[in-house]
Amino acid sequence: MSMEITNKSDSNLSLSNKAPKAFPCLTVKVKALESFKGKLPEYKTEGASGFDIRACLTEDFNLGPGERGLIPTGLSFEIPPGFELQCRPRSGLALKQGLTVLNTPGTIDSDYRGEIKVIILNTSKENIKIKDQDRIAQLVLSPVFRAEFVKQEELSQSKRGGGGFGSTGI
Repeated sequence: MSMEITNKSDSNLSLSNKAPKAFPCLTVKVKALESFKGKLPEYKTEGASGFDIRACLTEDFNLGPGERGLIPTGLSFEIPPGFELQCRPRSGLALKQGLTVLNTPGTIDSDYRGEIKVIILNTSKENIKIKDQDRIAQLVLSPVFRAEFVKQEELSQSKRGGGGFGSTGI
């Protein structure tokens, strides 16, 4: 099953009827895989920059303290060229349960067409149970710029210079 999320309103493309006209919106094609059930991703508030994605599980997924796991979503995306999806933790899960996305932000390139899976890390001292349809992460659609690398003998000076790793203070 393949779906396209789009809503044209006053020449603005939108991923949701909730999207304010001030946000530039793009059409993003979403493929619901055979294992998918439940709701398509959605923005929860008018000002949200990220949309939630849900676990697509046949049974509960248990994560012990310090353990990580790969959680399927049952979705794949056709991301427009010049953009990426960034996978980020949900702040409520991080604060209340100690769950985070391990490689934050996780980059999903525009030419990737496979299932979106999220690497979840349990930073708490408790066992955590992830259930089917739990909102596990958020995705943000972001523009991408490609760099043209030019070899130089010298770089321009800056006040910071080569200082890093706490050189500006803690």
